[in-house]
Amino acid sequence: MPDALMIFAAGLGTRMRPLTETRPKPLIHVGGQTLLDRAIALGRAGGARRVVVNTHYLARMIADHLAGSDVAISHEPGPVLETGGGLRQALPLLGAGQGAVLTLNPDVVWTGANPVAGLRAAWDGARMDALLMLVPLARATARTGGGDFAQDDAGRIGRGGDLVYGGAQIINPALLETIPEAAFSLNRCWDAAIARGRAFGLIHPGGWCDVGRPDTIPLAEALLANG
Repeated sequence: MPDALMIFAAGLGTRMRPLTETRPKPLIHVGGQTLLDRAIALGRAGGARRVVVNTHYLARMIADHLAGSDVAISHEPGPVLETGGGLRQALPLLGAGQGAVLTLNPDVVWTGANPVAGLRAAWDGARMDALLMLVPLARATARTGGGDFAQDDAGRIGRGGDLVYGGAQIINPALLETIPEAAFSLNRCWDAAIARGRAFGLIHPGGWCDVGRPDTIPLAEALLANG
């Protein structure tokens, strides 16, 4: 069962300006806790034993925040590597060769069942290369735009539909090996898994909120208060 977790914290946080002019988005407080601490706690409670955070923008602030913890840092000093490149760089810290890994976006909040625990319980590496936690569009608080995926009766996913990627997944790192570019999105890995019928989805039964802009913080805090 996968127990190594990558938390993506290297983004520039442009949608969250002006708050991110002086701090990285993962260190913004929501409900009395930073988004990064909330993500780490969620991962730990869900069974993650090894946690890695990547950094780029205002990296020193994140490093100082994590000082003294057992969270490893994968720093990206050059151009942003995006989600796929960032994950590939972090694999040695996650335990290269250990198999599938968890990833988590810190800029969302969840209520209800722990999504990390749910993914770990549902993972089947014999038939899956990717398992994404999905949220129905109607329950995706602060989501802008439409859905990302549809799902068949067997749980396999395809593009289109009214299911939103919630920002938590398990993925087989072998999907990263065929992409030559240093910087790339994990969307390319998902498309490869979809083409082979090895991309699956799991519906989150609780609440979810995208914390992407300053005006979404009160929505996230209201969700947490009622969760």
